[in-house]
Amino acid sequence: MTTVETAPELRVDQLRGFRVGVTSDRRSEDLIAALQRRGAQVLHAPALRMTANDHDHDDELVAETRAVIEARPDVVLITTGYGMRRWLEVADAAGLGAALTVVLEGARVLARGPKSLGAVRAAGLDDVDRSDSETTSSLVDRILDLGAAGLSVAVQQHGYTDEVQLDRLRREGASVLTVTPYRWVRPTSNERLTKLIEAVCQRELDALTFTSAPAVNAVLDTARQLGRFDDFRSALRADVLAAVVGPVTGAPLREVGVEPVQPERYRMGALIRLVCDQLEQHRVLRLRSGEVRIELRGRCVDVDGRSVLLGPHALALFRALATSDAVVSRQELMRCLTDGRDDHALEVALSRLRRSLGVPGLITTVVKRGYRLNVERSGGDARR
Repeated sequence: MTTVETAPELRVDQLRGFRVGVTSDRRSEDLIAALQRRGAQVLHAPALRMTANDHDHDDELVAETRAVIEARPDVVLITTGYGMRRWLEVADAAGLGAALTVVLEGARVLARGPKSLGAVRAAGLDDVDRSDSETTSSLVDRILDLGAAGLSVAVQQHGYTDEVQLDRLRREGASVLTVTPYRWVRPTSNERLTKLIEAVCQRELDALTFTSAPAVNAVLDTARQLGRFDDFRSALRADVLAAVVGPVTGAPLREVGVEPVQPERYRMGALIRLVCDQLEQHRVLRLRSGEVRIELRGRCVDVDGRSVLLGPHALALFRALATSDAVVSRQELMRCLTDGRDDHALEVALSRLRRSLGVPGLITTVVKRGYRLNVERSGGDARR
């Protein structure tokens, strides 16, 4: 996991030319709007959706709450702020709010992070501790250090059952109860997620963001089902920036050999800053041809401040030339064309590219070898 400290400044043009994938459901509108305000094109495909306001689910949550009240647990683990607030809301609606509050006041309450800590304190519970690393495993570590044998532990789960951590408590002799204020479920259709996975595999995205570990697992599972897992993983390893909100979210990616970047502070705003900084600092290729300045920013080419919109073939050709210090062979350039892969088609495509860029002498033909871009290079790596 690469932890990156991000710059505080954000500009409206930072992500111009870049295309970013968003896999989150909850708070996705905030993330998408922030990326778009900075110039990004966003492809949104929720890997999971949150379900909470469901009558059958509320009945289950009420039953779980009654069990907690009856058991009067010694320790209560709160893993999310939203989960804590919803738990209390459903308990109040069922007439159990006061009894639940009494039980929580008599227990040792541990919160996973600042949001869950804030939700607990907002409920009037001041005697609460929190995890420094903001993980459920660290909360379980603390209980095991104290001695779990004989303890009754209630765990507010964050959308799915973390059986690994629950089993750790049970193996040490703790009695474990769970409450699940909300759940993650798969969308009824995989069409949008399939489109996002294909876009990653085709290197048509510059970055892919994740805000929860269940969403990461859902995306990886879908890639496997589509038979695209190896291509998807390869793209995230080399060409498409994988950005996660924190270490828990990034764990499933690390398990399959993908090293995502994460902000120092595990917050949505910090994730947005990180994506801006990483793409602007490391994915913008700056070129100079004589007095002409050229920038390759994702899918946008700037020529002396003039934005040039290139079609897929022209963009692929320009990127192949721009990211190579050597002569690029005709055969290699032909692979940038999806159809008509012959000399004539290549000549036509290169002619159109020259006209679009409007820089005389920029693309040079090297007889019997291929083509070369006559530039000086600086900046990031824009290869796909």
